Amino acid sequence: MAMRWSGRKLVLAIGGSMISFTIFLCLLNSISFSCHCEEKEVREVLCCSDSRPIKKQQGEGELPQPTIYVITPTYKRMEQIPELTRLAQTLMHVPNLHWIVGDDTSEPNRHIVEYLSQTGIPHTYLLTPMPKQYRTRSKALPKGVANRNAGLKWLRKHATQGVVYFADDDNTYDIRIFEEIRRTKRVSAFPVGLVTSYGLSTPVVKNGSFFDWYDGWRGGRKFPVDMAGFAFSVPYLLQKPKAIMPYKAGFEEDGFLRSLQIDPKEVEFLADGCTKIYVWHTKTRPNKPSKKTILNTKYDGTNLRQLQKDMILEM
Repeated sequence: MAMRWSGRKLVLAIGGSMISFTIFLCLLNSISFSCHCEEKEVREVLCCSDSRPIKKQQGEGELPQPTIYVITPTYKRMEQIPELTRLAQTLMHVPNLHWIVGDDTSEPNRHIVEYLSQTGIPHTYLLTPMPKQYRTRSKALPKGVANRNAGLKWLRKHATQGVVYFADDDNTYDIRIFEEIRRTKRVSAFPVGLVTSYGLSTPVVKNGSFFDWYDGWRGGRKFPVDMAGFAFSVPYLLQKPKAIMPYKAGFEEDGFLRSLQIDPKEVEFLADGCTKIYVWHTKTRPNKPSKKTILNTKYDGTNLRQLQKDMILEM
């Protein structure tokens, strides 16, 4: 795959054919993140925001709905396109939404770029590789942190109003969760199903007030919550310039919510007082790379040569 710039277009040459995407390129040089280990990182950001938004008719006299900014980290694997597809089929039905997809790669993934462009969802595609010093660790990796932090960086530059939600591509979402989080004033929380052996992660609410957290792994966390179990407003984020997600596996949510300087008693409880589950931490079974049978020359000149381009084959 070859790439060249033509004005405001990135032209990808794939298999002899030219595919053009209208985009604009933003280079974030020497981004400073104030987490546990202060460091400087260089991030290349590829913004593709030319998709036509899907809108619902707004009634006369109704106020515009706050925009929901969905930040989704992703990485190359067999299930990447299927899982992004499943999430996109839900997001297509949510009005006033902007999808920020952070890809753990240094080079644009043409499959992701093509797919996002055809969804019709207003979106931004970010190149957000995990820093090398964390990628080479023998312990658990802080997956998705670079992606989400880059999304926050983009929001601080481009947004002033709206609500932010970290939506991983391997979860399952009831469309009602998005209408719930749209009401977030500062920080909101709600139940997530299929989390740990408890089968649930949620705030415990008693008489309308915060009582405790219910989660299968407390780990000394002030906020023992799932990544899909909270949302926050853009104005509140902008009031906390140092708010960031730490590169600490297992403590990403807790570290970020702590950096927002919110007290658990100040959190807004959604989903009918945290009595309804609208999001589940589902997991797709990992698939091994496909066998190389498709490379057999007897399939030359057939449709398999086209399908092969979208497959990940074993080494």
